[in-house]
Amino acid sequence: MTTFDDALAGCPLVAILRGVTPDEVLAVGDALVGAGFRIIEVPMNSPHPLRSIRLLQDRFGDNVLIGAGTVTSPDMVAQVAETGGRLIVMPHGDVAVIRAARAAGLYCTPGVATPTEGFAALAAGATALKMFPAEQLGPPTLAAWRSVFPAGTRFIPVGGVTPDTMGPFLDAGAAGFGLGSALYRAGRSAREVGVAARQFVDALARGR
Repeated sequence: MTTFDDALAGCPLVAILRGVTPDEVLAVGDALVGAGFRIIEVPMNSPHPLRSIRLLQDRFGDNVLIGAGTVTSPDMVAQVAETGGRLIVMPHGDVAVIRAARAAGLYCTPGVATPTEGFAALAAGATALKMFPAEQLGPPTLAAWRSVFPAGTRFIPVGGVTPDTMGPFLDAGAAGFGLGSALYRAGRSAREVGVAARQFVDALARGR
């Protein structure tokens, strides 16, 4: 199975499928993987998220990193682990959740908005740091953080990211991006998701 490093190197874009249903998740997954995506998360406040995660893992898990977003408790970590999902994404930096994820052998990217949260998350075993909400923090904040965090710390801006806003974050040292409603929102067809996914992949190539 692909590692976090391999997935991020292959395509540093994380598809956030908030609101996706099990009935549509495989068609959406096909569209994303066809566009080159290697990381997909299903937020836990989606309809029947664990079933969707299991379906994605069964179909794509050998080559794509599948996991859950909006994970807010150690109990949720255990539920995701049971589905075969291997990535825990959080909106916050609760070290108990991070430790539970790492104890279960899962990758974990907690949400942080300050250096204090970021350093605590790394000490607890975070794989990378989700810079959230990116639209409020901005590229200058990322550049400042990179000057004080350990070399090699991976920052993934999430929140309000569009194809047009990735360039300045890349210049500031972003390792990847989490993509929400600009990529997928409830009711969007798999074809529409595929079009949006290719727009992000093309913008990433230009920004690099």
